[in-house]
Amino acid sequence: MTGPRIAARARAIPLGLGKSLHATPGPGSIDLSIGLPGYPEPPAELVEAAIGRLRSGDHQYEETAGSPGARALIAASYDVPTDPDTEVTITNGATEALTAALLTFCEPGDEVIVFEPFYTNFLSAIALSGARPRFVRLHAPDWTYDPAELAAAFTPATRAIIVNTPNNPTGHVFTPAELTEIARHCRERDIPLLADEVYAHYVHEGRWTSVTGIEEARDLCVAIGSLSKSHAVSGWRIGHIRAPAPLTAAIRRVHEAITGSTAAPLQNALVLAGLTPSTWDQAALMRSLRDRALTAFQTLGLKTFTPAGGCYFLADAPDASGFACAERLYADHGIIIAPGELFYAEPPETARIRVAFNKSPELIEKLVERVAQG
Repeated sequence: MTGPRIAARARAIPLGLGKSLHATPGPGSIDLSIGLPGYPEPPAELVEAAIGRLRSGDHQYEETAGSPGARALIAASYDVPTDPDTEVTITNGATEALTAALLTFCEPGDEVIVFEPFYTNFLSAIALSGARPRFVRLHAPDWTYDPAELAAAFTPATRAIIVNTPNNPTGHVFTPAELTEIARHCRERDIPLLADEVYAHYVHEGRWTSVTGIEEARDLCVAIGSLSKSHAVSGWRIGHIRAPAPLTAAIRRVHEAITGSTAAPLQNALVLAGLTPSTWDQAALMRSLRDRALTAFQTLGLKTFTPAGGCYFLADAPDASGFACAERLYADHGIIIAPGELFYAEPPETARIRVAFNKSPELIEKLVERVAQG
């Protein structure tokens, strides 16, 4: 007896950040390995609204497409006209949103273009759809792509491309020109542009542009958002998809098959509080945490890359690998970070690590003080 057969789709799903070192922090450690929000605190009015919804008896299924009120709030947060009835779907976080989109557009054997370094869950969602990733490298120090490398990545099997802006882990904010070029490739091949925009509310340098505002992408773009980082409620699992009506109709069928609906009282708490990422702006606070964390790792002798957006940055280290750097920082300073290899299909050209700085000011100050002590 060898036990039940494990399906190929399950075996194909790669391990993600669970591979990072010291998953259980030791006493006094400073954990900057994952983007579990430590700061800012969730809006008090949102928490109170959730308590109120629970006490009022809001315990049953919501519409599978999402609460009408929540969809209306999300639709209003976009700068382009968006129909909440036909173009917005509330999902169980951004991960389910991307998975539903890929299952909608991809068949086994298809290919999906991913910019590298990448968010690890992208590969899991692609594997679940049966597709294969093709990588286009974002090059340091400004994390831009080579247009020739992008063009070469497209094949007859390409069925989608994923853009993450601001990018995890680099913090790169794709420019309108970059998004337009990507959209042009999609239009030439009639494939969707899937945009993970969950960090749109944290832009530190320049301006952020949504794919929904790119003319060439209007009828091909699938924009994905989430409250996990914007409102520091990652456990609520409230995400959304904004897509043209024909694409939304197909995605909703997959969404309903996967999860049915998203937690009703939490969606309706958002409605009661009236909060969207555009109405609850904590970007300045996040920028100050970024700057303090950058200074700390520069003091440690690492070459840091200042992120234009998001809540992560990469740094190059004088170690044999990102894993070796992670071991050293934990042994010498009790600092936990994510090895850079986790975000690449092939190891980067130099030892690299990722740092998450969406932590409490107290923890970041503790980092600065510990580094100063040597």
